[in-house]
Amino acid sequence: MRFRQNTTKYALGVLAAIAALLLRKVLDPLLGSENPYHTAWAAVVFSAWYCGVGPSIVTVVVILAGIWYWFLPPYSTFTLQSKTEIFGMFGFLFFSAVIVLLGETTRRSITNREQAEEQLRIARDELEDRVRERTAALKESAAALEQKTAEVVEKASMLDSANDAIFVRTAADTISYWNKGAERLYGWTREEVIGRSPHEILHTEFPIPLQDIQTRESWVGELRHTKRDGSQIVVASHWTTLRDDRGNATGWLEINTDITSRKRAEDSARSLSSRILNLQDAERRRIARELHDSLGQYLAALKMNLDGISLSVGEVNKVAADCSSIVEKCLTETRTISHLLHPPLLDELGLGSAARWYVDEFARRSGIAVNYEISPDIVRLHSDIEIALFRALQEGLTNVHRHSGASSVDIRLRLEGKRVLLEIRDNGRGIAHEQLSRLLDGGSEAGVGLAGLRERLRELEGALEIKSDRTGTRLVIVAPIVTKPTEPDALVA
Repeated sequence: MRFRQNTTKYALGVLAAIAALLLRKVLDPLLGSENPYHTAWAAVVFSAWYCGVGPSIVTVVVILAGIWYWFLPPYSTFTLQSKTEIFGMFGFLFFSAVIVLLGETTRRSITNREQAEEQLRIARDELEDRVRERTAALKESAAALEQKTAEVVEKASMLDSANDAIFVRTAADTISYWNKGAERLYGWTREEVIGRSPHEILHTEFPIPLQDIQTRESWVGELRHTKRDGSQIVVASHWTTLRDDRGNATGWLEINTDITSRKRAEDSARSLSSRILNLQDAERRRIARELHDSLGQYLAALKMNLDGISLSVGEVNKVAADCSSIVEKCLTETRTISHLLHPPLLDELGLGSAARWYVDEFARRSGIAVNYEISPDIVRLHSDIEIALFRALQEGLTNVHRHSGASSVDIRLRLEGKRVLLEIRDNGRGIAHEQLSRLLDGGSEAGVGLAGLRERLRELEGALEIKSDRTGTRLVIVAPIVTKPTEPDALVA
């Protein structure tokens, strides 16, 4: 294609030169032999403007040859006799070269301008295409954003309809979302809390350091918050860490449920349970005292009378002896029941003596060897503590006898700082892992005795620990030495 264009331009240059020579020939009668180059300039200018450097040179050469041959004397030859014609030819060549250079410069300038305009047009078209593509992409993004906004609004409406308080903490620990449930629970409106610190609004009391909660993916626990009116509430709180596409933490979603009423009910139930246990202890003490003071006295008097009859009346000796033996057994059982309900030694001499008596009786009745050690620095403890530890000893040894299959049990009673520890360890078969988990969780398998013991220790701010494996079971009861006093017996009699 380019070769064809170049050939056409050369042909046009040659034709322009021939046309200039023919025109000069036609005008020869008017112009004569002087100025033979008049018509040549037009051909040179045309070739230089339109055809380019190469065709222009060809045009100049053809014209120069034609003028030299036809229009300069001697005619029809390529010889020159006059210096004027020679200088004229050089002048024609010089000015033709100038015209060709100017034409080429002008042509190239025009070509460059046209190319620049073409490139500018192409760039403009590409820019318009990009603008159209960008506009279309922006429209799609806007549509997607509108859809996401609608979804967010819908989800926000769903969150607003929830009864729970739901809000979002940013990484800077400021509130960025606050639903209607939070407005109802805390009394602060969304406009009042957005951008503010949750601690400034709620004055949260955490069970563990806040930094420990924020390092976890999720956390569940109880928090204490202060409402706008100054009242305090307890909430069951669930935290979830929010992350961006790169996995960086951007905040936390917090869902809080008001459990204040439930906590009050639990505290009331726990207080009632403690009250029932105290009443139970008082009732046991009263029954034990009555068994010892009334029925025991009557049986003792009856035995004395029967002994007197057996000494004075010979024929009723055998019957009286049998009656005396039965009464003796009644006295023993009454004394045993009285001591089990509430041993007098516990009130008179304290936990150490009462525990020693009970351990000896347990070993005699069960046939299980008992190794009992008491720290010499054990002194008289508060009555609540002594009763709780004695009931723990009773419950522990009862379970050893019923369930463990143990042949021996070790009991340790000692002081550690401001705490008193009672440890009961047997060499029995142990407790299965699943059953032990249920016992520790406070399930129904814990039984009334163990559940009552746990509640009694919780009221005294003590603790109960159970560990078990194939080598046996270890029960540890911990209680503070100082605790709040129980109500006097006169109030529960």
